Amino acid sequence: MSTTDPDALLGPADIRELAASLGVRPTKQRGQNFVIDANTVRRIVRTAEVKPDDVVVEVGPGLGSLTLALLEAADGVVAVEIDDVLAAALPTTIATRMPERAPRFSLVHEDAMHVQELPGPPPTALVANLPYNVAVPVLLHMLERFPTIERTLVMVQSEVADRLAARPGNKVYGVPSVKANWYTDVKRAGAIGRNVFWPAPNVDSGLVSLVRRAEPVPTTASRAEVFAVVDAAFAQRRKTLRAALAGWAGSPAAAETALVAAGISPQARGESLTVEEFARIAEAKNAEAKDAEAEK
Repeated sequence: MSTTDPDALLGPADIRELAASLGVRPTKQRGQNFVIDANTVRRIVRTAEVKPDDVVVEVGPGLGSLTLALLEAADGVVAVEIDDVLAAALPTTIATRMPERAPRFSLVHEDAMHVQELPGPPPTALVANLPYNVAVPVLLHMLERFPTIERTLVMVQSEVADRLAARPGNKVYGVPSVKANWYTDVKRAGAIGRNVFWPAPNVDSGLVSLVRRAEPVPTTASRAEVFAVVDAAFAQRRKTLRAALAGWAGSPAAAETALVAAGISPQARGESLTVEEFARIAEAKNAEAKDAEAEK
């Protein structure tokens, strides 16, 4: 852990002053709510278990509250920021408040949904206060694109945190839950009050911990094939899988054949299945297609 100046982190007055100097007003369009509490960002870094040899990627650094706390703890930080003004200002903030750590900081001025590569060594951790409106797609993209990310801790809307960490059978279990479980073991890691943000959001926030599985779900089906089953199953979540997967399989009968072959009741619903079971359904359909091809 670096012995940086405890005043290097941004407090409420620093945030407002910095925002005013840049002419920045947080926008709902980009889901911007800046963290103004130094204790909160240090808590996030502790909960993320950031180590001195970690290379951390941060999405949506904003004015740099969490970025500075990450730089205290990690070997390097790569921040991905889409906003032109914020991206231009962040390196100066880092250099001014934490000059001895500035060489360990890199900025990528890009939409996180489209990032394909990052500068420097491969990232080992992802820590971010994710914009509420794009949290799930950004998270899934980063996990898919950067397999070296071993540990992730994201702050998201409490409702999103519940969905990500939900288990089969839970009423909020759905597409985000299953897809996150493809890559990682997911759990809730705490709650965050509204008063640590500026502006204060009208929803609560939660921390979600995602630890990379040694390998994705073992299956002969591809990720895209499995995710297609997941999407179809939850597109009509009130329906049985026989009905919900009819379009995906080609007909209700074909869906039933794949389900039975996978050892899953055609009367079950998507919210009762694990990611491994969705993978079995995709495998069963692939096997059936191969058999049909062989008979030609």
